[in-house]
Amino acid sequence: MKLESPSSADSPLEFSVATEAEFEEVLAMSKGIYGGLDYLPSRYHTWIREPNRTVVVAKKNGAVIGLQSVYVIDSGETALVEGLRVAPWERGRGVAGVLQRFCAQMVKEQHPGVKVSRLTRDDQLGPKDLKKYRVIAKQGILLVRFEAQELLGRLEAAEAALAASSSGGVAPAAELLSEGEVPGVVLSERFRREVLPGGTIIQDWQPFKACESNLALLRKKELRWMVDRRDLPSVASLSTRPFPVPLGEAGAGGAGAGSGGGGCLYLNVDAFGRGPAPLLQGQLLRHLRLQLPALGPRHVACQLFLPPDRWRDLAAFCRAALGLEPAKAYAEQLLLEEDLV
Repeated sequence: MKLESPSSADSPLEFSVATEAEFEEVLAMSKGIYGGLDYLPSRYHTWIREPNRTVVVAKKNGAVIGLQSVYVIDSGETALVEGLRVAPWERGRGVAGVLQRFCAQMVKEQHPGVKVSRLTRDDQLGPKDLKKYRVIAKQGILLVRFEAQELLGRLEAAEAALAASSSGGVAPAAELLSEGEVPGVVLSERFRREVLPGGTIIQDWQPFKACESNLALLRKKELRWMVDRRDLPSVASLSTRPFPVPLGEAGAGGAGAGSGGGGCLYLNVDAFGRGPAPLLQGQLLRHLRLQLPALGPRHVACQLFLPPDRWRDLAAFCRAALGLEPAKAYAEQLLLEEDLV
């Protein structure tokens, strides 16, 4: 399938469904993305086999120069657009726009029930973006780096300090939900309205409306859900099993993969709700307590996504209680939506 490139002097772009054969070329495009924390190399092989997902590669003269994934979610009503990549030597030449238009047309033809497309971004929106997209929700992004076993040794003191600073000397509740309990909590109207940003479960950059079909997709990820209380939660969070980031940069002082080989591990924690900061702090500590023991002496990049007005509190807590300095200044994750017409 071919579509003319934006410049008549260039060779036309050819679009095809991605296969295993393109992996090394995709890997080359990922170098330097997200400060070395690009998730795409770790997900590519799963993505190309995932039901309801189409990964499209753009080629010029037979070489891969772009990629975008389209994942149909929300009971067939939404196209989740992810993984847009353009080779460094082709950036600024209009390739991304052509690829996006091709994928939008593909969705209209193959999935006529899709009404909107959604995506998440962490960069600033320009005037054209604001005309094109609706901003559904915002989350602050807090990135910290650490050695797993070293931080594990600090958790007990951090937990004790949090308990001592809390009312009655008891740490804020961080209740781990069983798989069977999740639907009853997450699908309640109050939870969707008062806890979830824009009524959406934003899990590691992927926005899912709170509905049964999406919970079925999320169950495959083996998420750990936490709330401050099961009956009327005001704060909720979820984490995934850490996964390797092959191109992950080393931490300060050159600490990198430890004994586990190249790259580092990526740990994601998504937090929602308007409850007091100690509730988020307690849930973060419990997620770390659950996830770190199995990691061994590995370097970890942990991204915590949280309500924007809680970023400063959590950054201060990471410094004081865990000895972790944020690896970058405040940034935002934006959930954007566009009508497919």
